[in-house]
Amino acid sequence: MDAKRTAFIATLSALGIVLSAISLNIAPILSTVGQGGAALDLSHIATFIAAIFGGPIVGGIVGLFGGLYSGYYFGFVFGQGLFAVIGVPIGKAMTGFVAGLLYKKLKIGNGSQHSFYAIPATLLSYVPESIYTVFYFLYIMTFVNGQGMAYLIPLVIPKAWIEIIVMSVLMGALAGNTGFREFVNRFLYVQKPQKSTGVAGKIQP
Repeated sequence: MDAKRTAFIATLSALGIVLSAISLNIAPILSTVGQGGAALDLSHIATFIAAIFGGPIVGGIVGLFGGLYSGYYFGFVFGQGLFAVIGVPIGKAMTGFVAGLLYKKLKIGNGSQHSFYAIPATLLSYVPESIYTVFYFLYIMTFVNGQGMAYLIPLVIPKAWIEIIVMSVLMGALAGNTGFREFVNRFLYVQKPQKSTGVAGKIQP
């Protein structure tokens, strides 16, 4: 993990926390303290950017750290308990990791001709977290708190998919933007040692 990549992860993790803090506090959908709830959460914007340009590991790390405020918010403001501080970021890390795998496979971020694929790739990347979220409310909350929160599933899952649809369009635009792509690639790029060639054109060690 080189210095530029570490700085990239730290910057986007901080961006994810800021986006989460702003969106969660200005757009609560159900905010009954102690009864659970849902709210707009835009932290995945940073997750997807990290996944496009940094790959699955970077995307997963940014998803994990960028989701810390969401974990705190749902745990202590909406009453899901201490486990939410861990459980919510784990789901977000899943999305970052899977998104990174799909983006890398489809070569998204390497050229504008691949940017269209960012939309379906972003949508598919959320499927594991969506399944995890259902499992989280049905079983994990029951095990941890003694009471499940199945009543939140019809509210949280559709809300989350609307967010992901909007973000998928945004990622398609960003991945196809030459200026944005070049800026991020320069930020991540670490020059590798060049191999010299001899007189006969053979590669020298």
